[in-house]
Amino acid sequence: MDDSTTGDGQSIPNRSHGTSGEGGTGSAAQVESGRVAAPSDGSSLTEHLMEQVVDRDNLNRAYWRVVANKGSAGVDGMSVDDLLAWCRDHRESLMTSLLDGTYQPSPVRGVEIPKPSGGKRPLGIPTAVDRMVQQAILQVLSPILETIFSDSSYGFRPGRSAHDAIFTASNYVSQGYVFVVDLDLEKFFDRVNHDMLMARLARHVKDKRLLKIVRAFLNAGVMISGVVHERREGTPQGGPLSPLLANLMLDDLDKELERRGHRFVRYADDCNIYVQSQRAGERVLASVQRFIERRLKLRVNEEKSAVGHVSERSFLGYRLFPRWEPWAPAGDYLPF
Repeated sequence: MDDSTTGDGQSIPNRSHGTSGEGGTGSAAQVESGRVAAPSDGSSLTEHLMEQVVDRDNLNRAYWRVVANKGSAGVDGMSVDDLLAWCRDHRESLMTSLLDGTYQPSPVRGVEIPKPSGGKRPLGIPTAVDRMVQQAILQVLSPILETIFSDSSYGFRPGRSAHDAIFTASNYVSQGYVFVVDLDLEKFFDRVNHDMLMARLARHVKDKRLLKIVRAFLNAGVMISGVVHERREGTPQGGPLSPLLANLMLDDLDKELERRGHRFVRYADDCNIYVQSQRAGERVLASVQRFIERRLKLRVNEEKSAVGHVSERSFLGYRLFPRWEPWAPAGDYLPF
């Protein structure tokens, strides 16, 4: 096996199968187009995705993305600075375990960080090796799933940003859709149903080895204060795969809103639907809440979800004002 080298001559994992990909740790938005081509037939080419995952260029890019992103150590205490040496010693066994389906992720390290709106947000920090493997999988899966995602979805996607989402929303407002159904999903990342998520992934991925590894990442426990807790639902924020899997889970919501002809913008688990009256908004909220809770087995936060004029609600930190600027920071008010 040939070895690629770093700038200082050190070797990193190497294996060539002819397909490569690149993406950003923690965000599918950093996956650049054209690195891993999506299958044209939608079936047969997705039966051998693990060969793409262990491709030399794909693993090298995953390694460099994890190193560039830095991040805290997982439960094993290994920093990204030690990842190169680990890869040199374990590259053969790592790639073999990925190909034969015996790779077993470690539990994530549970931490909490403050939320801007108050309270704390739970994170699950994978080990450096698990982050590299997730990143390698992300780089293969993202081009496939991007072909089916909605144009109204903006969070953690290639070439899309929060400002793009705000601009689209402002266009709806300028067309007279000045009332918004502001949907808040209660603890979305903690309550994703694993079976439902895997069923959606299996619609587009036929490689059972890849499905098995993704399931293993979902089932990996959470270590809190030295104790590992089992996890039967949720996809904790903190790993590269989490945003892509979240978009996949909510794609059914996007498709349902499109089928109904709604004007909406979704950024991860933040979803705003734009209508022309308060009464219409209340009907939409009740109907969409039923769909989310019955079909997706998720919960709508009734305290935070509401219908109101766009100038009274904020989206991604901004308020929209008809007849004024396309957007203005939430909390900033016109002086006259």
